Amino acid sequence: MRERQILDAAVEVFSRHGYHSASMDEISEVAGVSKPMIYSYLGAKEDLFAKCIRREAGRLLEAVRDGLRSELPPDMQLWHGLRSFYRFVAEYRDSWTVLHRQALTVGGRFADEITMLRSRAIEVVTALVVTAGMKKGLGDRAEFSGPALAVALVGAAESLADWWLDHSEVSDGVLASWLMNLVWLGFNDLIEGSVWRPEE
Repeated sequence: MRERQILDAAVEVFSRHGYHSASMDEISEVAGVSKPMIYSYLGAKEDLFAKCIRREAGRLLEAVRDGLRSELPPDMQLWHGLRSFYRFVAEYRDSWTVLHRQALTVGGRFADEITMLRSRAIEVVTALVVTAGMKKGLGDRAEFSGPALAVALVGAAESLADWWLDHSEVSDGVLASWLMNLVWLGFNDLIEGSVWRPEE
């Protein structure tokens, strides 16, 4: 309970000020515990930031996985996963800010944590793209292009989430539908061999 209290306070403060400007004094004040207690439970500032990233990354992945429904077709699984992702961003804005803006800005071991998070997300999306291709009898083509397409989709989803922080009037369902219309329809064309080429 006390550890969660400290982590919640740290995420709020890191989100507001960034890693370098955030102070342990303010985290202590927001958490309502002494600085020695923070050091005792979670270590120094660098350790605390790393634990914040790890916890929020785990919560984000869990939210997305919980949103996936294996009984549905791949496109609907992805849509539900995207909605869960955007709901997480809406509900835990501070968490997303720490994960997507602060951790990447600081770099080093913190950015490595985000790279691992992104890799797991790409694995999930790759599986959905390949499954969709398999069902259309295009296994080899889907397996070849799936990982690259998944990277593109995850990157687009992250960028759209960042944009959404300043445009919260758009619902998570609409946001997920925009991305599906932009990306998934193109995936289908590519998987089925309908490829755009520049005019010579």
